[in-house]
Amino acid sequence: MSPAELQVVRRWLDDNLNKGFIRESRSRSAAPLLAAKPGGGVRICQDYRGLNNVTIKNRYPLPLIKETLDALCHAKIYTKLDIIAAFNKLRIAEGHEWKTAFTTRFGLFESLIMPFGLCNAPASLQNYINVEF
Repeated sequence: MSPAELQVVRRWLDDNLNKGFIRESRSRSAAPLLAAKPGGGVRICQDYRGLNNVTIKNRYPLPLIKETLDALCHAKIYTKLDIIAAFNKLRIAEGHEWKTAFTTRFGLFESLIMPFGLCNAPASLQNYINVEF
């Protein structure tokens, strides 16, 4: 990584440590942390392809757009919700945080909240939304 990318990573780590989203880890496995963004710029993400390959998939159904639109077609009032950083609202199951470990030049860390890139994140979020709302 370039010095500028390393600076962004350090800020991202400090911010997420302060928010309680991540913590230092002692996991025996870890995903790499990537900082490149297609087309230029910097975007922080963990490469969870290895973890996703061995994860039992959550098959909770995601809503079909056509069915959702059909259900709304006769409504008179509509509300739009933009759930900013929605995955960050979901806690990783206690005892499973080590599976989300990622490595950086600054150390080994693990997520305490649902990071982007996990194959079961969308289904877990949809299940949470359906149960809570």
